[in-house]
Amino acid sequence: MFIHWGLYSIPARGEWVRSEERLSTSDYAQYFEEFNPENCDPKEWVLMAKNAGMQYIVLTAKHHDGFCLFDSALTDYKSTNTRCKRDFVREFADAAREAGLKVGLYYSLLDWHHPDYPKYKDAFHPMRANPLFKNESTNWDRYLNYMHGQVRELVSNYGKIDILWFDFSYDDMFGEKWKAAELVRMVRSFQPDVIIDNRLETSGEGFGSLVTDTPSEYAGDFVSPEQIIPPEGIRNAQGEPVPWELCCTMNNHWCYDPRDQQFKTPKMLIRKLVECVSKGGNMILNVGPDANGHIPDQSARILKEIGKWIEINGESIYGCTNADIPKPEWGRYTRKGNTIYAHIFETPLGPLGLTGIPVDRIKMIRRLSDGSEVIRGESWLTASFKDIPFACLGEVPHFTYSLPDDIDTVLKITLK
Repeated sequence: MFIHWGLYSIPARGEWVRSEERLSTSDYAQYFEEFNPENCDPKEWVLMAKNAGMQYIVLTAKHHDGFCLFDSALTDYKSTNTRCKRDFVREFADAAREAGLKVGLYYSLLDWHHPDYPKYKDAFHPMRANPLFKNESTNWDRYLNYMHGQVRELVSNYGKIDILWFDFSYDDMFGEKWKAAELVRMVRSFQPDVIIDNRLETSGEGFGSLVTDTPSEYAGDFVSPEQIIPPEGIRNAQGEPVPWELCCTMNNHWCYDPRDQQFKTPKMLIRKLVECVSKGGNMILNVGPDANGHIPDQSARILKEIGKWIEINGESIYGCTNADIPKPEWGRYTRKGNTIYAHIFETPLGPLGLTGIPVDRIKMIRRLSDGSEVIRGESWLTASFKDIPFACLGEVPHFTYSLPDDIDTVLKITLK
């Protein structure tokens, strides 16, 4: 689960509202004064994530607006200085660990609140076109010391951090502009096992040097495509698979926006999760709590439906990857060791052709949902396709049967 939450959840017009509406620091200050989610309970976030089958959560400790959900000693612009006086990163991390979930923190390299972050003619700063800042003097090294210092606080003051999600690089603001090598060394000195994304040198539209023959020291551990699934997964210059993770929203916004009711269906999101795994990748699904810190009902309902499917079929997702078999017409394959999982999205006419699997390799086929036997579907009907094994979804091989699960019926195929 990805959680985007902060001051921008009050105007509720997107986490980029400051940039898109060119709001000044004083314009935006009203939301800091108003921020008071006193009934927010991070344990509710964690419980919803766990019940949905998610195994880790990434929380926006600081987004582009510079507001911190943690008790940073380097700024007053933080949740512990608002009316609620709470350190939400600590509450979240404690709740996640207590529930047995991994802890991830998002940290924006950008900061539209810090006085030393470049403004005029920057690509995204709210004051990028304001001539009042044309000749402003800023100190970039002072900003880097601040940014590095805050990351140090996160990786040294909040226990074991499993994932660190930096966001993002653009134009000439990438790599050593952030003193990225020094930053990564510092992070790993405190958190040697932490997984880091690739956005110290790129953003959602780029892969970075992780896919090249010479990855940089700050290339990260995985590629982070945003709102699009790579057509064929992601491989490096040698054709070897590279770890990647789709980050996507439930509707069309990362943060809470009550106007946006374009929610994806549980069916679509489950199938997209399966698609990611079938291509050797992973998926992190976002929720945007409202200004009071509550996950909206529509998001909660979607999570609940996903959880129902995962509870039955999670074996075909957890620990699985690309089956190294061409995609079948009727759905997807995932694989774990000597087991192939057939994810059936489309009702076959007659028996199901298990294309790509050698006829003589199949030991047994079972429905994953209940363990019931699935008999082979070879018959006079399939006589012309001797190189393809078939499965019968009912009693008679040449009859057509409805799928028991319209979202995704999963067959567990054990190989010899």
